[in-house]
This record gives sequence, C-alpha cells and structure tokens, in this order.
Amino acid sequence: MAALLPLAACRGGAPAPDPQLVAQWTRSSLAFVRSERLGPPVASRVSAYAALALFEGYAADPSSGLRSLAGQLNGLASVPVANEDAPVDGAIVAAVAERLVLDSLFRDGFATTRTTIDSLAAAQVAARVAAGVSSAQRARSEAHAAALAAAILAWAAEDGFFATRSRTWVSPNRRDQWVNTATLDQYVPQTLSGQSDFVSTDNPNVRLDAEEATERGVFTNRPKAAGPTTLPSFNPTRPTEPYWGTLRTFVIRDGDECAPPALPAYSETPGTPFHSMAQEFYDSVRAVTAPQKDAALFWADNPVATGTPGFHWISLVNQMVSRRGLTAPEAAELYLLTSLAIADAFIGCWKEKYRSMVVRPVTYVHRVFDTHYRTVIPTPPFPEYPSGHSVQSGAAVNVLIAMLGDTIAFEDSSQVDVGQPARHFESFSAARDEMAWSRVWGGLHFLPAVVDGVAQGQCIGKRVMALRTRSQE
Repeated sequence: MAALLPLAACRGGAPAPDPQLVAQWTRSSLAFVRSERLGPPVASRVSAYAALALFEGYAADPSSGLRSLAGQLNGLASVPVANEDAPVDGAIVAAVAERLVLDSLFRDGFATTRTTIDSLAAAQVAARVAAGVSSAQRARSEAHAAALAAAILAWAAEDGFFATRSRTWVSPNRRDQWVNTATLDQYVPQTLSGQSDFVSTDNPNVRLDAEEATERGVFTNRPKAAGPTTLPSFNPTRPTEPYWGTLRTFVIRDGDECAPPALPAYSETPGTPFHSMAQEFYDSVRAVTAPQKDAALFWADNPVATGTPGFHWISLVNQMVSRRGLTAPEAAELYLLTSLAIADAFIGCWKEKYRSMVVRPVTYVHRVFDTHYRTVIPTPPFPEYPSGHSVQSGAAVNVLIAMLGDTIAFEDSSQVDVGQPARHFESFSAARDEMAWSRVWGGLHFLPAVVDGVAQGQCIGKRVMALRTRSQE
C-alpha cells in the first residue's frame, strides 16, 4: 500500500490499475471463443483486435509507459490521441474500448456473450471510480474510448474478412491434393458447448446433406441466427476458411512473408522423397507410446472442447500475469504482441495450406500402407502443410520468450477445466517443442509440417517483436 501512494498522488487519487483487469479479459475471451464455437482463424482475428483495443486504452495514459502502435501496423495510420492537459484513466479507456470492440466483433453471437462483455466493462469502470478516478476523468476516458474503438473497428472492417464471407470454394478432385476426411460423427462431440447441450442432425436450419451444412450454428439446439454471419461456428464437415490467407496481415508484409519451403511432389512410388517422408511418419506413429498419446490429447485444442491452439497460448498469457508479477500495462502489452503474432501466423499458415494443398497423412496411409489406420485425434478439415499448431505456437512462444525469458519452469494448467491435468514444462520452448511433436504423435502431420511450421512461426514472431510498444526513456 505504501508503494502505491506515490502512484495514487500522480494519478489524481487513483492507484495503478490492478493487472487482473487485463487477465479478466483474456479469461473471458477464452470463454467466448468456446461458447461461440469459433474456429482457430476466426478466433485469432477476434483476439488481435480485442487485444489492440485493450493495449491502446492503456497506452492513452502516459503513466503506462506504452507507446501506441498507430503507424506501425499495416493500414493503421493513426488513432485518436488523448489531451495531455486533461489526462484519462488508462484502465477505463481500455475497459470501454474493449467493450465496444468486442460488442461489434460478437454482434452475431449469443446474447449471453454480449451481456457478459458489457457487465465486465461496467464492473471494471466502477472499480476504477471506487479507486479514486474522478467523474470528470471518467467522462473524458469514456469519450476517448469511444473514439478509439471507432478507429479500430473502421480499420478492422478493411482487412478483407467480410469479402471472404460470401466467397464459395470448391474442393479439388485430384489424387495429389488434400481432401476433407472429417465426418459428422467427429463434428457432434465438438459442437457441444455452454450454448448447446445436445446435438440434433434434423435441426431445421440444417440442409438435407450434412456435407453441405452451413457454418451458421448448425446441428445444435440453440443455433445462431440464420443468414450470413461474422462468427461462423467451427464445422469439420466443411473446409475451414479457404481464403484466410488473403486477409490483410497485422505486422508481416503479407501471407507470403516467412513462407515455408515447398514439400516434395506427391508420389506413391517407393523411394521418392514424398513416399519416404510418409514412410517415416508411418513408422513413427506405429511406435507411439502412451505418454506421447497423452501429449497429443493435451495439445489437441479442438474448437469448443478446449478452445483453439491460439487461445492455448493466450491462456498461458493469462497465467503469466500473476506468476511473473506483471503490471496492467505489461499484461496488456504481452496479450497484444502474442495475439498479433498468432493472428499473422494463421494468415501466413493458411496462405500456404490452401496453395500447396498437401494431402493429410491419414489419406496417404490409407492409400499406400494401411487401410485400417486410425489417428489418435480427429484430422481437422484443412490441408496438411504446414502445421497450424506449429506456426502459431512458434510465433507465440517467440514473443513469450522475448518478453519473459525462457529459463523458468512452469505448470500449464490451460486444460484443467476440461479434465486434463496440469502439465509441467521447463521452459516455453520445451512446451512449444512438445506441442510440435504432438501433431506427429496424434497422426495429423508429416514431420516437415511441424519443423517448417515452427520456423515459419518464429520468423513471424521476430517481425512482431520488432514493433516499438514502449516509450523511449
């Protein structure tokens, strides 16, 4: 308390904001992604814009030590600047801007999601007022937050996302290219959530052909509204976001920056590079151990069930707020940089996935080695190369190491609430490496997909860490 007194004096009576104000948003965002049944790419976009709103809110307060990213992110030329002679409270700006941005991003979501967003923001504003923020400073902060959120949403509207909502995609009919192997029986358990307590395939919102089902909230007793939506539910009976690689990136030049090398040409002939790669995979998965299967399940991160692979690392960001004793601005900065890295990783990864269209191991093994082969976890509905888990994990961990170091062991409790025990890791890089291998052990990827995927992610993470987010001393 004594240490906070000088801060309170310089802030007009209010102490420095509690870092848990940031952690509350990261935890809530994970809950929203689960209940709304979002796929990994869409979830990464939501996280990036939400984290930016929170970060810019704290950056509006000079005492935070943060520097706005206006002029440093692709297409974001400027954001409103607070009046230095009439200071705002960064925590209030952040909470209100976050509410407005999330209200817009989740406008097609469930009513419970938006109610939670509004309630959390109101509670945080009330907490800051109770801590000593004056009514005049509160009013200034809320007005600045509204202008800030409007600027971020206007920028978000130009990233190419909405154009992909109306584009159709026809799967190729070629033996050397990926085909979707996900089935309805795999989709059913992944669809259960806080908004869906049973799954019905005769829901009137579902077309007669399950393979042609839309992404609108199908097969659930509480479907989302019919019609085009900005929040498509994850549906493995359909290819996931085939045009995601065309979106405007946040930091990297475009989806081709940091692109991985090309794989060998498809071949089923023994002795060819592709066949040898597949043989190596098949030999390894036949020797998978029980602990390796456990790791594959821990890192599965299927939408709805355990969140998404990107939000696994956002969950760790949330855990690090307390474990590393971060301040609120530091927590907002870590949340933003990690989210930007993950978002760009998905754009870059998806650009290559739907360009190279590499077949999944399960398809190749069934054709060439073993018609009865089964993977440890279901194969997701998008092409094989590179591994999405590996790219975004390589990017996220690069940020975590740069910001927090890589020498302190930790317990990853991200999956405790869904029945997975906490898992011990000696470092972030150790967790990243196990995650990468888990995609091979789970039967989902050839080895180059995870090796090259991590390298692609690290390249993207380095670009993100080149941003200047702190004011120069």
